[in-house]
Amino acid sequence: AAFWLAVQTREISVFPCTDEIMQQEIRPLVAVDIIEQLHRQFAILSGGRGKDGAPIITFPEFAGFSEIPDDDFLNVVTYLTSIPSLEAASIGFIIIIDRRRDKWSAVKASLTRIAGAFPGNLQLVFVLRPSRFIQRAIADIGIKLYRDDFKMKVPIIMLNSVSDLHGYIDKSQLTRELGGTLEYGHSQWIHHRTAIENFAMTVKTTAQMLQSFGTDLAETELPNDVQCTEELLSSHTEHHSKLKDELKLAVKQGATLLTCIREPVTRSANSKLSPDELENVATVERLLAQLDETEKAFDQFWTKHHLKLEQCLQLRHFEHDFREVKLTLDNLMETQAGFTDIGDSVTRVENLLKEQKHLEEKGQEPLEKAQSLALHGEQLIQNNHYAVDSIRPKCVELRRICDDFTNETKKKYDILGKSLELHKQLDKASQWCEAGIYLLASQAVDKCQSQEGAETALVEIEKFLVTAKEHQLSNPKEIVQKLEDVQEMFDKRQVSLKKLAAKQTRPVQPVAPHPESSPKRASPKITRPPAVGSHIINELIETERVYVEELQSIIEGYASEMDNPNLVHLIPSALQNKKEVLFGNLPEIYYFHNRIFLKEIENCIENPELLARCFLKRKEDLQIYEKYCQNKPRSEALWRQCGDSIFFQECQRKLDHKLSLDAYLLKPVQRITKYQLLLKEMLKCSKNSEGTAELEEALATVLDIIKSVNDSMHQIAITGYEGDVSELGKLLMQGSFNVWTDHKKGHNKVKDLARFKPMQRHLFLYTKMLLFCKKREENTDGHEKTASYSFKNSLKMSTVGITENVKGDNKKFEIWYNGREEVYIIQASSVELKNTWISEIRKVLTGQLEACRGRAHRAAAGNAPLLSASQDPQ
Repeated sequence: AAFWLAVQTREISVFPCTDEIMQQEIRPLVAVDIIEQLHRQFAILSGGRGKDGAPIITFPEFAGFSEIPDDDFLNVVTYLTSIPSLEAASIGFIIIIDRRRDKWSAVKASLTRIAGAFPGNLQLVFVLRPSRFIQRAIADIGIKLYRDDFKMKVPIIMLNSVSDLHGYIDKSQLTRELGGTLEYGHSQWIHHRTAIENFAMTVKTTAQMLQSFGTDLAETELPNDVQCTEELLSSHTEHHSKLKDELKLAVKQGATLLTCIREPVTRSANSKLSPDELENVATVERLLAQLDETEKAFDQFWTKHHLKLEQCLQLRHFEHDFREVKLTLDNLMETQAGFTDIGDSVTRVENLLKEQKHLEEKGQEPLEKAQSLALHGEQLIQNNHYAVDSIRPKCVELRRICDDFTNETKKKYDILGKSLELHKQLDKASQWCEAGIYLLASQAVDKCQSQEGAETALVEIEKFLVTAKEHQLSNPKEIVQKLEDVQEMFDKRQVSLKKLAAKQTRPVQPVAPHPESSPKRASPKITRPPAVGSHIINELIETERVYVEELQSIIEGYASEMDNPNLVHLIPSALQNKKEVLFGNLPEIYYFHNRIFLKEIENCIENPELLARCFLKRKEDLQIYEKYCQNKPRSEALWRQCGDSIFFQECQRKLDHKLSLDAYLLKPVQRITKYQLLLKEMLKCSKNSEGTAELEEALATVLDIIKSVNDSMHQIAITGYEGDVSELGKLLMQGSFNVWTDHKKGHNKVKDLARFKPMQRHLFLYTKMLLFCKKREENTDGHEKTASYSFKNSLKMSTVGITENVKGDNKKFEIWYNGREEVYIIQASSVELKNTWISEIRKVLTGQLEACRGRAHRAAAGNAPLLSASQDPQ
């Protein structure tokens, strides 16, 4: 039996079977159906052939031939004519009617019945006429009188004896009853036919079992956990073993049958098989070959399916281990992230270093596990695992976390090491300051009034100041300040003592000693830096002015020059009358920014909190960027065609621009992105303050414009859609997904195993329609790849339903059509993306429902029809 397996794509396709028994949808007659009629032996297919290979059917002597029911006669003759090959049957059958012991009436009845009911092509009819003289004479007369009544288009040859028959057919092709040498046993013939047909049915049943199992395998969704995968692998392996046993039994049955058919030749070297027996051998050999082909195809499919299940089990183990290791590493990283203290003393820093060391030791085991798991994942990738795109990011993530922990640990050690060194120096500096203050305090002022006393005090101070170099620190400021204060105290004391040490021209008046205190320093005046928000506003205004100037230079230096009669001869023919294509609505953008938007944001210099309102107020005006970006592909194509012309070179030279025009035509796209970045910076520096909500709304507005621009750029690349895209309503979402289909109607032999091979589709969600497209990327004139979307299918949103969760994969959802007549299983790249799409689709469906209810309510109130001729039923 033919098999089916296209394993690479995991699809099943059933090829037509070469065996006639397997091929027919309506089961033909088989021996077991007419076993009783066959045993009556009123017609036999002995296996003999005519000289040109025509099969011989013999009607031997049978006393009750005329009493055989028509159905029995037709069934037997039909069955006998179906046994020879099509090639042999096409030659035509030879019929031998043996009526030597009967009467002319029996001959006539036989010819009449055969002429009226024989289903095959006839070549010759031989009649062994009655042997009795009177009946033979009657037969001679009768055949002449009734030949036309038999309605046979083939010759009817009346024979007096078997020796006459031998003149037409070789003895070796005739049974002993007809004077031949052909061995024929009717019971054995029935036994062989029954066995062959039984074996054919076994082959067909086995093939169907294998095909059914293969279909089940291919349609099986891979489980998402280790236990279910192990159970599935065990179940499939057990079923596979049972089917292999069934195959072995079938092969054994066929081999035994082949031995039985060949038994006469095996028993005697002089024996030969008849053509029909040779055809029986060929049939059994063909069935065995089909079994072998089926088994090979099944083994090939099973090998790849089994590998897929084993790889699935490997993946589930890897994912399970990854979740456990990552949880441990995340906890480790969280602990490390909370380790921010750098200590406020030598003792504290030393304790922190011990804690860091303990954390490092604690992390060694999970880090080793993570590295080992990443290595295991890379081995799976090298072994051509099917889930490379899932395994590789996890390996990268594991190594990243390990590197982050190691690097962060090193940074902690560096910081704590510096902190420890700093605190040791601080301690020394503090001790030096205390010692200096003590020295100054211990020098009695009355003893320093004399020259000798002052000189002694100066020597003490100078010796002490030499040690100051050991404590010159740049940080922290408190200690530096303290060192400077102490240094200043010494400086003043030195000046005072030097004066006292000099020769006095007048007596020194003794002064009563009094305690000295450190001189007080005025706190430095702190200049408060300008607010971050004001800085961002200034940046926005400055870049806005530059932007407006650039737009003006493009319009005046390029666009206007295209109308300059002195430069017309420099303009390429392809550029003639194409100014609007090249520049799009750039003049409109310039007018808006120069006359309106720049002035409004300049008013925000003193009040940065008003910036958000500018964006919210001009939300609709900023939609001009969508129109500009939609035209950008046409503009770029025209530039690629004409950009190197002398006209543009001359314009660039006059403007003294360093960049060519195409760089400036990108400015509007860059500008809208710049607004997004500046608003984000504003949000960072005004978190939880007044106006934060408006800033968030303004940022959302700009992001919505960027998304709208991006969506529209994708939308204009749709090809093959015969309708008008603008009539589909607002474009809400677009993106790429894996898509499977399931249709109740149409061609569905084995469901094409859609679940194992998704289609890659790019979906466009409008308020009225959902489009399915196929993304294509093409190189254009040697430039970067550009995407286009070839339209494949569409669904009206007014007739769809949605199933939010699909068993086995939390990233899948279903969209179905006409009561699940068509089901589209859609897999997003993430759960978040899936939820976003479901939310938008729900909004569309809810809006439709509310609109329908509103129309119903209005119709009921006004006694008007629900839909007028002008209303869109969607």
